[in-house]
Amino acid sequence: MTKIKWGIIGLGDIAHGFAKAFTIEDAELTAVASRNLQKAQEFATNYGVPKAYGNYESICFDPDIDIIYIATPNSYHAEHIKLALTAGKHVFCEKAMVMDASEFKEVHDLAQEKNLILAEAMTIYHMPLYRTLKSRIDSGEFGQLKMVNAMFGSLKDADPTNRFFAKELGGGALLDVGVYALSFVRFFLSSQPTELQTLAKLYETGVDEMSTIQMRNDHDELSSVTLSFRGKMPKQGVIVCENAFITVLDYPRADTALITYADGKTETAQAGDKTTAMTYELDSLTQTLLNQENQSYITLTKDVTDLMDQSAKSWGMDLTH
Repeated sequence: MTKIKWGIIGLGDIAHGFAKAFTIEDAELTAVASRNLQKAQEFATNYGVPKAYGNYESICFDPDIDIIYIATPNSYHAEHIKLALTAGKHVFCEKAMVMDASEFKEVHDLAQEKNLILAEAMTIYHMPLYRTLKSRIDSGEFGQLKMVNAMFGSLKDADPTNRFFAKELGGGALLDVGVYALSFVRFFLSSQPTELQTLAKLYETGVDEMSTIQMRNDHDELSSVTLSFRGKMPKQGVIVCENAFITVLDYPRADTALITYADGKTETAQAGDKTTAMTYELDSLTQTLLNQENQSYITLTKDVTDLMDQSAKSWGMDLTH
């Protein structure tokens, strides 16, 4: 059986979760890399990985690797994506994939030039629940789609040295949690918003502490996103159609939604298993490479990146400097 051989760059907490996702037959974790060789060796031993590298160049040019999963800090993503693509490797990069629209164009153009897959590790695009809900919405079962709203708030320590507020590491609510909210909204909207209005409060380090974003597309569908890093909020998404609204809690990794009809009746929709969210991602990209059925959702990543870019610029916040 042909297996897709994966490598991992960046061995922080999220990389441990991804390493545990290798439960499918078609994928194999072949190598890992850190700037610290000892850390890479310990990670490899822990997960039974054959190869460990103390630099990123070696793993990218390893001929045994088909695709690189990048889990370094946000501000380094574009650099590491370009390294992997230049070495001829497909790339699956943690969210937010890039810092702004100009970085997206640069890495996307390179991927097309090299004829390689580039995708963002956004769980929302791969959860079975969302594919099921979107299919039902698109069929007209609930009437015309009217509105999609999402909120996400975390209470981070008010510490300017924390990575969540560090501009040089891609901190701020927009890049950390806003990418989830905007991806949820964009996944269900019929088209990309063409109008955007937003307000934000910036933290002392120059990144966004909290914000609201309102949008409308050419289908007259409205959407709103509410974000915070200094106030806890539910991770709640709501999809509003003419004849029902759909509520999803903990939407970054969800397997259950509550459908409330206009007459007050309710239905619980279930699909997939939220505890295996990263395995769905892994499987989608593995099957993309094996079967040439592109499940990268890169067009949605572009749309979300554009929305983040517009929002940040309207706040006077330069994400790349």
